[in-house]
Amino acid sequence: MSAVTDSVRIEPSGNPVMQSLRDSLVVTKRNLIRMTRIPEMVIFGLIQPVMFVVLFSYVFGGSIQVGSTASSESYREFLMAGIFAQTVTFATAGAGAGIADDMHKGLIDRFRSLPMARGAVLTGRTLADLVQTTLTVVVLALVALIVGWRTHENIGKVLAGFLLLLLLGYAFSWIGALIGLSVRTPEAATSGGLIWLFPLTFISNAFVDANQMPTVLRHIAEWNPFSATVQACRELFGNIPPGFRTPEAWPMQHPILASVIWSLLIIAVFRTLAVRKYRSASA
Repeated sequence: MSAVTDSVRIEPSGNPVMQSLRDSLVVTKRNLIRMTRIPEMVIFGLIQPVMFVVLFSYVFGGSIQVGSTASSESYREFLMAGIFAQTVTFATAGAGAGIADDMHKGLIDRFRSLPMARGAVLTGRTLADLVQTTLTVVVLALVALIVGWRTHENIGKVLAGFLLLLLLGYAFSWIGALIGLSVRTPEAATSGGLIWLFPLTFISNAFVDANQMPTVLRHIAEWNPFSATVQACRELFGNIPPGFRTPEAWPMQHPILASVIWSLLIIAVFRTLAVRKYRSASA
């Protein structure tokens, strides 16, 4: 029956771009409905970043020097851009696990029998994850305001900072999509989506001043795509600590541009690889 279905599968007709967009939105809606029916997915996704905010603010605040001060207030403002960026990138594991779960349950095979764009399944999933990430960031920002985080720039720059964070999160969701297509179980996708994120986020400027790192680690941190977004958000939020010396590396001197370039490059590369993997897996 499967062979017959594959042989008579109707190809998408009409404008391919509009067809892909419509199909992607349908899959996005399907995934958002699924999230609302499993609210613990959203709740558990909120708990971890909130814990990070509270723990880093009150446990490490006042004991880590950034710039010329070690005050808890300055460190809290320095920290928040890193926590925001870590939160949006850790959504990678959820994206990978969701796609691996669909593959494991045979849902992808059902999509194959429909006249829909091949890349729509992955695009719809990543867009749904972007909506969930946006909700998480909003809640996290409210918690950060409660513990004392403040911005010191106009609303336009603050919103631009959050848009950079969401762009980074969307880019990393494509890495998660590729991982989800490359493993056999959702559990493996979760592990594979997290194991490389820890060194990426900690060998960066997210939690400490990269100037204080050993030379090799400092260079890695300065050219880390994660660091570019963190530095850009600190500038846009007005959270640069007093006496902070900006590293001379190009991404740190031009963090906003570097953040956009890194994110778009990641999307271009990993979306291409993920769609190709999807097509080969469903051939």
